[in-house]
Amino acid sequence: MASSNPLPPYTEGAPGAWPETPVESLRHQQSYPPPLHTTAVWEEQQPSRQSSDETIVPSTEEFNNGPSTGAAAITSAYTPSDRISSGGSSSEEEAEDVRDFAPIRTNKSNDPTKRPGMKSRGSNLTEDDLFRVLSRRRTNASVATGAPEEGEEQAEIEKLMSRMFGRGRQQNSEEEKTRHVGVIFKDLTVKGMGLGAALQPTNGDVFLGLPRFLQSLIRSGPRRAAGQPPVRTILNSFTGCIRPGEMLLVLGRPGSGCSTFLKVLGNQRFGYESIEGDVTYGGTDSKTMGKDYRGEVLYNPEDDLHYATLSVKNTLSFALKTRTPGKASRNEGESRKDYVREFLRVVSKLFWIEHTMDTKVGNEYIRGVSGGEKKRVSIAEAMITKASTQCWDNSTRGLDASTALEYVQSLRSLTNMAHISTSVALYQAGESLFDLFDKVLLIDNGKCAYFGTTEDAKGYFESLGFDCPDRWTTADFMTSVGDKHERVIRDGFEDRIPRSAEQFEHAYRNSDVFRKNIADVEEFETHVEHLRQERHAAQTKATKKKNYTLPFHKQVFACTNRQFLVMFGDQGSLIGKWGGIFFQALIVGSLFYNMPKTSAGVFTRGGVMFFMLLFNALLALAELTAAFDSRPILLKHKSFSFYRPSAYAIAQTVADIPLVLIQVLIFDIVVYFMSDLARTASQFFISLFVLWVLTMSMYSFFRAIGALCKSLDVATRITGVAIQALIVYTGYLIPPTKMHPWFKWLIWINPVQYGFEALMANEFYNLEIQCEPPYLVPQGPSAMPQYQSCLIQGSQPGQTSVNGADYIRTAFTYSRAHLWRNIGIIFGFWIFFVLITAIGMEIQKPNKGGGAVTIFKRGQVPKSVEKAMDQGGIPHDEEAGEKQAGKLSDEETSGSDTEKNDVALARNETVFTYTNVNYTIPYQGGERKLLQDVQGFVRPGKLTALMGASGAGKTTLLNTLAQRINFGVVSGDFLVDGRSLPKSFQRATGFAEQQDVHEPTATIRESLRFSALLRQPREVPTQEKYDYCEKIIDLLEMRDIAGAAIGTSGAGLNQEQRKRVTIGVELASKPELLMFLDEPTSGLDSGAAFNIIRFLRKLADNGQAILCTIHQPSSVLFEYFDELLLLKSGGRVVFHGELGGGSRGLIDYFESNGAKKCPPSANPAEYMLEAIGAGDPNYHGKDWGDVWASSPQHAERSKEIQSMISQRRNASTTGKTSDDREYAMPLGTQVVTVVRRSFVAYWRSPDYIIGKFMLHIVTGLFNTFTFYHVGSSSIDMQSRLFSVFMTLTISPPLIQQLQPKFLQFRAIYESREANSKIYSWVAFVTGAILVELPYSIVAGSIYFCTWWFGAPGRGRSSLQSGYTWMLLMLFEIYYVGFGQAIASFAPNELLASILVPMFFLFVVSFCGVVVPFAALPHFWQSWMYYLTPFRYLLEGFLGAAVHDVPVICESSEFARFSPPPGQTCQQYTQAFIRQAGGYVQEQGGMCEFCQYANGDEFAAGFNVYYSNKWLDYGVFFAYCIFNFMVVYACSWLYLGGAKKLRKRFSPSARKQQKAELQEKTGDSA
Repeated sequence: MASSNPLPPYTEGAPGAWPETPVESLRHQQSYPPPLHTTAVWEEQQPSRQSSDETIVPSTEEFNNGPSTGAAAITSAYTPSDRISSGGSSSEEEAEDVRDFAPIRTNKSNDPTKRPGMKSRGSNLTEDDLFRVLSRRRTNASVATGAPEEGEEQAEIEKLMSRMFGRGRQQNSEEEKTRHVGVIFKDLTVKGMGLGAALQPTNGDVFLGLPRFLQSLIRSGPRRAAGQPPVRTILNSFTGCIRPGEMLLVLGRPGSGCSTFLKVLGNQRFGYESIEGDVTYGGTDSKTMGKDYRGEVLYNPEDDLHYATLSVKNTLSFALKTRTPGKASRNEGESRKDYVREFLRVVSKLFWIEHTMDTKVGNEYIRGVSGGEKKRVSIAEAMITKASTQCWDNSTRGLDASTALEYVQSLRSLTNMAHISTSVALYQAGESLFDLFDKVLLIDNGKCAYFGTTEDAKGYFESLGFDCPDRWTTADFMTSVGDKHERVIRDGFEDRIPRSAEQFEHAYRNSDVFRKNIADVEEFETHVEHLRQERHAAQTKATKKKNYTLPFHKQVFACTNRQFLVMFGDQGSLIGKWGGIFFQALIVGSLFYNMPKTSAGVFTRGGVMFFMLLFNALLALAELTAAFDSRPILLKHKSFSFYRPSAYAIAQTVADIPLVLIQVLIFDIVVYFMSDLARTASQFFISLFVLWVLTMSMYSFFRAIGALCKSLDVATRITGVAIQALIVYTGYLIPPTKMHPWFKWLIWINPVQYGFEALMANEFYNLEIQCEPPYLVPQGPSAMPQYQSCLIQGSQPGQTSVNGADYIRTAFTYSRAHLWRNIGIIFGFWIFFVLITAIGMEIQKPNKGGGAVTIFKRGQVPKSVEKAMDQGGIPHDEEAGEKQAGKLSDEETSGSDTEKNDVALARNETVFTYTNVNYTIPYQGGERKLLQDVQGFVRPGKLTALMGASGAGKTTLLNTLAQRINFGVVSGDFLVDGRSLPKSFQRATGFAEQQDVHEPTATIRESLRFSALLRQPREVPTQEKYDYCEKIIDLLEMRDIAGAAIGTSGAGLNQEQRKRVTIGVELASKPELLMFLDEPTSGLDSGAAFNIIRFLRKLADNGQAILCTIHQPSSVLFEYFDELLLLKSGGRVVFHGELGGGSRGLIDYFESNGAKKCPPSANPAEYMLEAIGAGDPNYHGKDWGDVWASSPQHAERSKEIQSMISQRRNASTTGKTSDDREYAMPLGTQVVTVVRRSFVAYWRSPDYIIGKFMLHIVTGLFNTFTFYHVGSSSIDMQSRLFSVFMTLTISPPLIQQLQPKFLQFRAIYESREANSKIYSWVAFVTGAILVELPYSIVAGSIYFCTWWFGAPGRGRSSLQSGYTWMLLMLFEIYYVGFGQAIASFAPNELLASILVPMFFLFVVSFCGVVVPFAALPHFWQSWMYYLTPFRYLLEGFLGAAVHDVPVICESSEFARFSPPPGQTCQQYTQAFIRQAGGYVQEQGGMCEFCQYANGDEFAAGFNVYYSNKWLDYGVFFAYCIFNFMVVYACSWLYLGGAKKLRKRFSPSARKQQKAELQEKTGDSA
């Protein structure tokens, strides 16, 4: 193709794809390079590079290092380093070949035949060969340039890709012809609720809320008083367009509005107050797109949301199945299966995830693919949607530089192939990433500071008066201009640069770049209009709406199939769950073992039915957690238009059918036959069927609650009350005849009640109950059968057996005739709950949009913020408010405050050296060495970087040096000033963890003071410690927010501020030796990373010794370091020494040892990693570990270390290393300080405290009104028993509430505070226990008042009421200890919450309520009954509730019999009553016998005696003490005690001790 060839004019072709625009009309008009160009266009614009008969495509090297045209023209993946024949020689066939290619960059020609051809060399390459090139591109291996086959391979790859996205498919596809391509936004303004600042809530707000509301109402008006946050502008008037095939990079500091911009562009508009302006997709407005074409616009959040237990293949296959187009949009003869198979093959090879196809996606608990691979799965999933507009939110977070580059390259290829508009927000974008984009948007506090091409961006800001220092990336330079500490101002522009967001916006709107942007938008709009008409003409009935590809029933089928795969993907949990059910079935079966078919088995027979229903219904509770865990995935798939949420709701139910049947079978078979229920086939299968239907109904019930609630916390509160209602109003605990009218309606809406009636009727309808003593009355030598009767309800005078049907009719009003009616009703409930779930899922919305909030402690709000809060605004940017563009800020002229008044930090003089450090761990039956012969030093006043590729052992070495390794074998010499480490080493060094773990309710000042108080030596006065903290706050530049709570992400400090607090907490301890920091910049944006490193530099200049691991720093950050320790994989040193100016020390070392030259523009940090082949599986160069070991520099370092050791050992020390105390403060001070912090944390957690109190109040009132003014009949005695039993059952939800608090305290202690030796484990446990007790006692007292006096305690004496209160307080203390004891040995919240019902079931089953003492099997009766603490609690409560209460039986409770002739009723029964109790009365010639005369006789039937009350109190008190002993013991074992024990008693440890002893004795000799 000769360079003089004119470009063809615009022609209509390839419907649905963006018609490529002629260069003349677009680029020559606008005079800036094209955003997207293929090789052909590149040739057009580089005439000087062409010869007459061949075109030279620039090599990878030129693309990466040369001047970039466009988005670095493209990555090496799309730059075949080959000579491609062109011009007149190209044949028809070649043109035909090219026609199938997807555009690599937007072409400027629309006629495929006029494109440059690629000369075929008759290649015999297989597809695998082709994809090998792809995979080679994916690694960091530098692809050798100039390989002659590469051009063909590239062409073949493109040809293969065109099968999914090429012209052939586009022309055959109705779907493709009607795509909405290109996005235009005009005057886009978004407003949302945003406080910016808020006051920290406390428990005091409950009491002071009303007075404060009235005060606020008078002062600020109703809107502020109602607590509604003010509306603020999040994005202000954005205009621009993203053409098909273009990529937009969105830059901005966290909180500036990047996510909001992407959400609105991705048509996720929920949660904002108002969205003004127009966003159109291919000419169609956002409302129509959301209604009819939802699947064409996609927003991808920064988290990778996938089912952890699904394999990569199943994840992508599912997405493909739901998005396979109809027959009219597939190639001729291509079936659905063919399409799925072909797409899966191409996409897995393109993104190099072929090797992971059978691997689970995984999460923090389940092993799966790596972070980078998970990102690529997300991209592949998005590619499957073929969405025309895609928005990706900060998706490279947590990836290292090479993986991030691969990720963006994948997006680039997706954009090119599928011809879509892509927007990506990145926080740290290297130059190679930046070059892949066509346009860039810079947002500063919601204002548009720049929108234009990537090529113009740097020049634009330089024209404003900013300088881009050497080796700064363009993205870093752009984000730096808005930061007063970062920006570099050109000479002469000091008083002319914009400083505030408003000024940047103003400058941009008056620039040529803005005018070009407007012209671009207008020009694109004319083409879009043309496209819209074409699309309208091509529209058919099938493509009129494009929300879901599959019909509803097929969506259900696909979701059901996936649900099974998700379940069976986690077989361990499934088998564990079934194993647990089997174990509990054995316990329950043994409890009701071989029940007699006599009167003795009547009560327990009802008990076992109740237990079976209850157990299976409560198993469904786990669905609640699962529902909230999977919700983000559901919302993502809904936005991707994979399926309707209601299809998923039905699919879950369908998948449950066989799984629930299995678990019901396991439980029912064991319990049914062990307890000897009716042995006929029909009764067994009816029982099984009822249980199964009811369990399914309950699963759907809890799912419905989950679907309708916004958070798990709200759902848990609702289910807590719902479970009480389900249990009590089943008809077992309180018969229907005894229910009060205000709650009786609950039985009609309680599915468990219908299930209970069905099971009871099924069991009893044909049972003949033989009456036996003590139920046969009267008894004695003179008693005759015709003059006896049975105490069981439904008995007939003169009969010693009772018909089962009569019994259930009299006692419960149940009937066998209702059996199938009840099953039908349960089915109805099931269907109703599934419908509610489906509706709830359909109306679910993602979280509200709005800004992050800083939360201040009351009384510590800065004046400016307080003023803004009162006015309902947002705190002003001080720069914006106080300075005009013409005035220079103080900070910029003379540095920051801290530089002006240098803080007198504790200076450090000690030198830390380490030599011959090796670290070995056991690995797959053998051993693995993670560190090999590492040596080095850390000196005061020096900032040392510890670097290496992923997996080189950076963090391992840091933990080893900080003495934080508690696994494997460490050897080597660690010396401080030439002496061995003091006992105080861990306390005297600062270690800033990668994770910022802090007490969220504490303020910054409190966190620093806590650290200073417990870590600075006890000789330092407290006030001096606090004054030092104030200096640190100034050093941290956090004076304004010192009173702000650390909080959680979204409500609290941002990531950079949290990182500063982490460092500050370590500094507050006055580290006498040195500071360790683990990746202080990971997860931060470039500005925040810069601030953190600048801060560390300041510390080093103050005399601090710092060793810091850092992940892929920019060249700017790298310049701040003095020394470097570089590791290669396997933990070997590759370089150790001074970096020198411009990193010359490092570069000279590598170049002198044969590494390639470092280009002036390269980042030395990336250069050195590339030189040693870090992260490159194909590296076959020299072993740089060996090079270092034999280098003169290594010998020099070793000599230097030895001389340091001898010099420092001989120098006089200041006694810093002689402090040999493990903890700085005595145990008493530790305990007091930690307990005080715990109480403050609880005081500031009103949600938890209110939740705890509400649970007590609601369950107390519910109990009272269920058994309100309980009477004195025989059944009322049973009601008193069950009222007490209900009180015992409030403990599991309360335990579930308190466990996360305990585990949160433990996590803070374990991850940071234990390692730093701030305080001992005793202080942690004491703090966690003591803080719970006062709140529990107050809540228990409220429960007592709401429960006791209205129900069982009515008319009781003050002694009995006082005793009950005392016992209830013990119960409150007991469940705190019980819950914390379980949590103390559980590794996480999930396991702790699973263990609670298991332990509780065990404790409660044997206390004599479910199965009375007399009916307990001998095995359990002989030991377990006396061991369970609830047996003593029950005896105390019930004894006090029924002591001396007279019993007056109701007519249905009497046993009726005739007296023998010649005897009165009294005479006939006198001897019997004297022995058995009860009373008799005569009515119409019949004797009526009542089983109990008073409450004590009733209690004796349950082995409960009022006289034992103080014994019970004492024993239960002992159990409470025992619980807390378990908490202490298990916490000690969990936090390292178990390891110590193993070490002490293991044979290898004993050998080692022996060897050390011999060595010592040998040395002394």
